[in-house]
Amino acid sequence: MNLKTLLKGAVASAAVLMGAGMASAQAVEEITIGYFLEWPMPFQYAKVNGTYEEALGVRVNWVSFDAGTAMSAAMASGDVQMSVSQGVPPFVVATSAGQDLQILDVAVSYADNDNCVVASGLEIDKDTAGDLAGKKVAVPLGTAAHYGFLRQMDHFGIDLASLEIVDMAPPDGAASIANGQVDMACGWGGSLRRMMEFGNVLLTGAEKEALGILVFDVTSAPASFVAENPELVAAFLKVTAEANAAWNEGSAREEMLPVIAMDAGMDEAATAETLETFVFPSLEEQLSDAWLGSNAPAFMKGVADVFVDSGSIASSLDSYADTVNLGPLTTASEM
Repeated sequence: MNLKTLLKGAVASAAVLMGAGMASAQAVEEITIGYFLEWPMPFQYAKVNGTYEEALGVRVNWVSFDAGTAMSAAMASGDVQMSVSQGVPPFVVATSAGQDLQILDVAVSYADNDNCVVASGLEIDKDTAGDLAGKKVAVPLGTAAHYGFLRQMDHFGIDLASLEIVDMAPPDGAASIANGQVDMACGWGGSLRRMMEFGNVLLTGAEKEALGILVFDVTSAPASFVAENPELVAAFLKVTAEANAAWNEGSAREEMLPVIAMDAGMDEAATAETLETFVFPSLEEQLSDAWLGSNAPAFMKGVADVFVDSGSIASSLDSYADTVNLGPLTTASEM
């Protein structure tokens, strides 16, 4: 696969789409996209090389966040128009509270890259998880890590009231478990790798999946922005999908890896190790019932109900089907 040719094809397809739809789209001169550092993904190759700007015909600004809840707040304020790789739980928290966000694609699936780590000095594993009672835990509330924490505590029969739960972003949780300020910390990406230098997970990714604890992120945006700029959004998703396809195909990885690592703020070895735990579904897979077509809304309802039962949110929506907008992704798949 010739990567530059592939990405230029995405640009050409997007340009045709944008040209045909500019009359109906709101004119924008620039957009701001949220993403995570230390969270390496193929889209970053296109980000660094200016492929998004070329395809969209607008200036694209990028701003990094340390949690999906902060992404929701930035989109609510209008400072950010789209977020790449927002966790499903923070998306669910926001939409359950009435924020009019929409899921646009499946950014990545990563059961082994989001977890909770118990300090090694405690010598607690899945067989002795009950010994966590009374311990101090760092959890980024309202995130995928929070959802996974709640499901694992329920699985092990640990009363949440018996724990001292502290709301901490993953980088802070990693620092706290390193210096002994907390007994367990939950997070993802580079923070999770640092946590694991000082402890162990209770359940592996495969063990979590067997319990129905799925972990995936999405590209999200305010519904009003999508409605006003459908062609621009579809063009953005097309570039992302082509970068994912290039990575999945394999032959371009040697070229992409150093660029992705640099943009993620990581060394190449850690980037490669992280990417090995990631899955990037194709456009066809994302549009199928296995993902956005059916399973994702049902999964989100389950996440919301877990948060309601734990007292983390006041109530859930009756259904999350309307929070998934397949229109732009369908358009991108036809380009």
